[in-house]
Amino acid sequence: MANQAVRPAAVAGLFYPADPRTLAAQVQSQLSQAEHPASLTPPKALIVPHAGYIYSGPVAASAYALLEPLRDKIRRVILLGPSHHVAFAGMALPGCSAFATPLGEVEIDSEAVFAIAQRPGVTFDDRAHAQEHALEVQLPFLQTVLEHFRILPLTLGMIEPHAVADLLDTLWGGPETLILVSSDLSHYNTYAVAQRDDRSSAEQILALAPLNHEHACGACGINALLLAARRHELTPQLLDLRNSGDTAGDRSRVVGYAAMSFTPAQRSTH
Repeated sequence: MANQAVRPAAVAGLFYPADPRTLAAQVQSQLSQAEHPASLTPPKALIVPHAGYIYSGPVAASAYALLEPLRDKIRRVILLGPSHHVAFAGMALPGCSAFATPLGEVEIDSEAVFAIAQRPGVTFDDRAHAQEHALEVQLPFLQTVLEHFRILPLTLGMIEPHAVADLLDTLWGGPETLILVSSDLSHYNTYAVAQRDDRSSAEQILALAPLNHEHACGACGINALLLAARRHELTPQLLDLRNSGDTAGDRSRVVGYAAMSFTPAQRSTH
């Protein structure tokens, strides 16, 4: 049955190592080199990039390092990412029961799937997940920093951010639920142009102002999170902002990456 299948890793050996020991070592190395911000308030949501690990892994690690103190608290991760291969309308759930990586299988939250399956815009479409890397590349990091967790993977097609934000309200939960938005920033500009444009995009996110799709491939997920952040009084923080020219590529055509956290507002007890 389709709903019993495990989605195999589609980009192991391409975006990250296929060998489990090599992969585990690379993830641990990038996490150990991540700089922790002064504020260690547990995040409710994160924005992380989704390129090959040699390019964006160090940036993503700055966000995932924040989760290590929460490894036994987070039980569910809602994954939002763009579709790079399939055009469709709505938000696509997979029909499988788990996603596999070289580090093992990650179970899909069947209760959450059931809770949203009939909501407007939600579809089941394995094509939208079969070759998609945006969500898959997040899993080895999550498998490293968290203990027992399940995922709700949603690939976003043509849909309005407010519909995605409404869905997030349904799934919001408490400290056991983390929202993870997968997105790169500018694509294939020169290094200097990317620095300028990506800094502008980061400032917009910090101001909870929406991005357009020219500035981020995962703009729909980002904009949905920004709407949710307004509703739930989350405060964004920039963790890292670099591009492939800073990590492993040349500087003539670069891709921009940001890592950002969103934390609940601190309420005074006095």
